[in-house]
Amino acid sequence: MAVKTFRPTSPGSRFKTSATFDELTQGNKPVKSLVEGKKRIGGRNNKGQQTIWFRGGGHKRRYRKIDFRRHDKVGIPAKVASVEYDPNRTARIALLNYADGEKRYILWPEGLAVGTTVQAGPEAEINSGNALPLRSIPLGTVIHNVELKIGKGGQMVRTAGASAQLMAKDGDYAQVKLPSGEVRRVHLECYATVGQIGNSEHGVLSLGKAGRNRWLGRRPHNRGVVMNPVDHPMGGGEGRSSGGRHPCTPWGVPTKGYKTRNNKRTDRMIVRRRNKR
Repeated sequence: MAVKTFRPTSPGSRFKTSATFDELTQGNKPVKSLVEGKKRIGGRNNKGQQTIWFRGGGHKRRYRKIDFRRHDKVGIPAKVASVEYDPNRTARIALLNYADGEKRYILWPEGLAVGTTVQAGPEAEINSGNALPLRSIPLGTVIHNVELKIGKGGQMVRTAGASAQLMAKDGDYAQVKLPSGEVRRVHLECYATVGQIGNSEHGVLSLGKAGRNRWLGRRPHNRGVVMNPVDHPMGGGEGRSSGGRHPCTPWGVPTKGYKTRNNKRTDRMIVRRRNKR
């Protein structure tokens, strides 16, 4: 993927950059059986209470069903039919046509070309797009879409350009280095997909104007120091102020480095924290 710039014919296009979409298969529409409607919730939960701030609006999307767990297709080869755009995620998706006639979407890894055959299972080759249990993957291999629980499907390393690395195997567990720098123990029977996720230049794109943020469903973000004291602990004061206290959330929880993790059940699975690189 390459990055496209624009002639500065307007303030919005002066710093705007966009993807060229060279990797996409031209003229393809999503498979109807793998698409469903997606209701926008605007950051609100099932009670109508706002739980995520500064979300709402945006373009209407249809959700593409992605196969994050490929256990039920073990040993069945599939051919890559197309590479498509997915508005619900930063990564691209690839359409697989299985030998038994079924079609499924997977996350598109870098270098997986249309017409390539991929497979899942312990006997699959170590090629980009193949899914194997960690027990069958050699040390040092770059992987993505890593499971946390056996059979649940990939939960980690699913964003554009992301990849993890298999570092070691000890007993029933493997040590996987995540993109954050954290080293985590994962059971050897958990599946992962070989390769790095495509669209790696996504992080360097410049939106160029505020309206492009609104198309994505992101509303304006206002700082706590410009609010009133009734709305934020850092609000109020005469003129511009720095908040008068350490940075915190609207509910008084400290931010910028304050640890809020409270999951002692999985603490033993973390070999090295992400902030201790």
